[in-house]
Amino acid sequence: MIIAEHLQKTYTVKAGKGLFREKQEVKAVKDISMQIEKGKIVGLLGINGAGKTTTIKMLTTLLSPTSGTYFMDDIDAIKYPVEIKKRINMIAGGERMIYWRLTAYENLWYYGQIYNVPNKALKERIDNLLNLVGLEGKKNIPVETFSKGMKQRLQIARGLINDPQYLFLDEPTIGLDAVVSKELRKHIKNLAKEQNKGILLTSHYMGEIEELCDYIYILNDGSLIKQGTVRELAAETFNRKNYVLKLYEHNNDIIRCLENRVKVIDPTIIVKDDNESIYINSKENISMELSKACAAEGLYIREMYEKEPQLEDTIIRLSKGA
Repeated sequence: MIIAEHLQKTYTVKAGKGLFREKQEVKAVKDISMQIEKGKIVGLLGINGAGKTTTIKMLTTLLSPTSGTYFMDDIDAIKYPVEIKKRINMIAGGERMIYWRLTAYENLWYYGQIYNVPNKALKERIDNLLNLVGLEGKKNIPVETFSKGMKQRLQIARGLINDPQYLFLDEPTIGLDAVVSKELRKHIKNLAKEQNKGILLTSHYMGEIEELCDYIYILNDGSLIKQGTVRELAAETFNRKNYVLKLYEHNNDIIRCLENRVKVIDPTIIVKDDNESIYINSKENISMELSKACAAEGLYIREMYEKEPQLEDTIIRLSKGA
């Protein structure tokens, strides 16, 4: 398990102009604590400038924290960064970290040599990885001829060449079409659930985070402002409930009638409609009251459900309120 506690990173910069520039301290990351378990996918979210990149650089030992502790499977990552590098790898979005003029096989062989994988084991591992990502028939073709999706699949194979115990995924599906993105999400799930790898994922696609992540950390201005599951974050951030009601009969009189009846339970209720569905926002659990109101008015319910807040709404609201 990765356990990072009270990580901070402070930079010294020069501010001002000409001869009157003064040194100032800028805290890029402020007192962040987090955990990543094997077999789990953890999301790290925040708007641009929130501190995600600096945090990832510290967790991958590319930056030393100004203060705090960081252990990976009981190894002190700050004292022994080389040992940590053997246990991790990183997969970035876009087309970085692979060499276009080399073939898929040559790329993996090169990175295997960097990680000192024995030649016999490396040959077998390359074949297995190319098969895993569906590139076994393209292994001797230069990467420059690959599509974006094929390059990103090769990125996954490259990230697994040292059989890492923990993977850091930095927007792995950026720029990919829906079909390839879905395929890559399937690979990511498999890495965590079937191969028991701990994964830290950053992404601007909230649907991707909601689908993949077991737990989420949200950063803003260098600080950890919230953490929890998608459901926990939404419930804590939004203390009101949203209902969607669809009736077989729909008109303005019905809207006013329902509004008047339910306002007895919650005076702060907000009712809107788009001529097909009625949207009710309330601080109370009013599902039973809505059903009773429809029955009293002789209305037949076609569909009614509670709509959970979207993760994107949660991120925006937390960032603005932080």
